[in-house]
Amino acid sequence: MISLTKLLCDLPSYGDTLRYEQKSPAAERRPIVVWNCSRTCNLKCVHCYSDSEMKTYDGELSTAEAKKMIRSLADFKAPVLLFSGGEPLLRKDVFELNVFAKNLGLRTVVSTNGTLITKEIARRIKSDGFDYIGVSLDGVGERNDMFRGKKGAFDQALSGIRNLVEAGQKVGLRFTITKSNFADLPQIFALTETENIGRICFYHLVYAGRGTGIAENDLSHKEKRMCIDMMCDWAVSLRRRGIQKEVLTVDNHADGVYIYLKFKKSNPVLAQRILDLLRANGGNSSGIGIADIDTQGFVHPDQFWHNYSFGNVRDRDFGEIWTDTRDEMMRKLKDRKVYLKGKCSRCTFLDICNGNFRVRAEAVYKDIWQEDPACYLTEAEIASDVSSRRSVQRQKEAGL
Repeated sequence: MISLTKLLCDLPSYGDTLRYEQKSPAAERRPIVVWNCSRTCNLKCVHCYSDSEMKTYDGELSTAEAKKMIRSLADFKAPVLLFSGGEPLLRKDVFELNVFAKNLGLRTVVSTNGTLITKEIARRIKSDGFDYIGVSLDGVGERNDMFRGKKGAFDQALSGIRNLVEAGQKVGLRFTITKSNFADLPQIFALTETENIGRICFYHLVYAGRGTGIAENDLSHKEKRMCIDMMCDWAVSLRRRGIQKEVLTVDNHADGVYIYLKFKKSNPVLAQRILDLLRANGGNSSGIGIADIDTQGFVHPDQFWHNYSFGNVRDRDFGEIWTDTRDEMMRKLKDRKVYLKGKCSRCTFLDICNGNFRVRAEAVYKDIWQEDPACYLTEAEIASDVSSRRSVQRQKEAGL
């Protein structure tokens, strides 16, 4: 995640300690863990990475198995457990498991479509201590309903958001940007303000699950730049108007480089602060600072990468699996720069991007180490920091 609020406005926000204060080497990092607690979902989104439907799926972790897994996360000192799906609120023991996780010291988050959140459910979410609820919207009105595969989904999700806000629960929007919906961005900005929503994450499309089938609906490189410009302008406008909201982009670390270069000439002091924050963040964290456990207990590098597993929490504790670098993929992901190909291998910004998303490279090139096709930086841009970085290196070598 890249916080535009932090980069452009220097305002503290939820998650800053995880994004900018990680001191441990990659092999020792404790990841945020996404758990697909159920694959069942009451919607059928066109870009769903888990390809979920409203049906029962066999082999999902039982309550006892889930508690054993959660305890292993706490023992490993994982900082956050994110309940995802499918639709996590369809799992009957989700509240019981949240309380169990909270009692063990884990921060808990839910990623939901919001359509099931009645006033009663919102009050229970608040009283049971969930730290944050992310509600997915992918457009306004009928546009969202088209993405979600259900007429009325937008109104139901908006009702859920309002119920959460009324209950005093920390809530945010999750918006996946595509060719089909980026025209709704101004309306999404306005909705976030009028509905008193404190946080919004703009996700780039990842080609996984049903998202692979709509990869051609990803934004062009020119459109990606235009969208980031709009988001930056809005984040700065919020600060100027004294409105406190957190604005983030997710799943494309080219955004950070683009924003740095955007201000490098016009505001070099701001650009340097942006660069320092991005270096502290370290870029894509699949297999390092983010992990996924699927419904059947298999551990993956991230929630989009279900075709590769490091092991199963039914067989081994999570911490043992996550630190086992005898697995070649795990070992390479934790120190991946030397394996990257194409544009990534030539880029001077690997320390703030870390090769971006390997799943997209695999989907397009059938090679996980190829360049991320969603990177919209030009050859001139990825080479633009050579001279300044050489100067910094010379200063380090001279002990300055």
